[in-house]
Amino acid sequence: MAGDNSDKAVLITGCSSGIGESVAAGLKARGYRVFASARKDADVMRLADEGFEAIKLDLRDAESIKAALDTLLTRTGGKLYGLFNNGAYGQPGAVEDLDTDTLRAQFETNFFGWHELTCRVLPIMRRQGHGRIIQNSSVLGFVALKWRGAYNASKYAIEGLTDTLRMELSGSGIHVSLIEPGPIESRFRENAYEAFKSNIDIENSPHRNAYRRVEARLATEDKNAHFTLSGDAVLKKVVHALESRRPKPRYYVTVPTHALGFLRRVLSTRWLDIVLKGASNGEKRRT
Repeated sequence: MAGDNSDKAVLITGCSSGIGESVAAGLKARGYRVFASARKDADVMRLADEGFEAIKLDLRDAESIKAALDTLLTRTGGKLYGLFNNGAYGQPGAVEDLDTDTLRAQFETNFFGWHELTCRVLPIMRRQGHGRIIQNSSVLGFVALKWRGAYNASKYAIEGLTDTLRMELSGSGIHVSLIEPGPIESRFRENAYEAFKSNIDIENSPHRNAYRRVEARLATEDKNAHFTLSGDAVLKKVVHALESRRPKPRYYVTVPTHALGFLRRVLSTRWLDIVLKGASNGEKRRT
């Protein structure tokens, strides 16, 4: 049973679909005051129609981040209990086919935007003497798969920054947790396919034959993929991170995350590479 959470405001990024939408709905049902944010006006309007306190927030835009947080603080009287950084996308493509602007765009949303928002939230939580920061990373934040170099790099960066932040905030009353999902039902694959078509020169790449197989997977929506879970699987971990007196530093979600976490500990790098090359035939879906 949930306690009285009505005085606990939680800001969630990336609520247009998938994990963000599921977690927003789940926390609202538990009585939290949920501020559901999205980048597009149409998604913000839809979230508002569904009963959320909806805010427009574009992680690529520092002014948008500031305006969104100012709006929230005006409504809550300057208080914020929790932040769930979730908004992200995946940019497929081999490392050698990623131009610097494409890689930079991946980091603007998946890394720098999260950092900007978190640094703006921290003074609020310090004044309160408490708070929860939850970062939705990925299984690809601690193992790498082919054709996901940009996404891998952004999630590895989030993991390193978050581990450091957690240690720096020890004793402050602000708890920091990572969630590491594997495949989750969402529009992640659909969005990744659009990024792939927009930013990768398939025909002139040395990987073009492999790309045709990648493109076939990205273009085919398969909600029954092995080990894929609903967003509620992430919700359970977010609830624990928000409500436990001692939230975990890391939360694994889905069988692939548990399996690869174990293999990473026991296998040599060469043997792990062999396993991951095989796993690259699958496709990760998340936010």
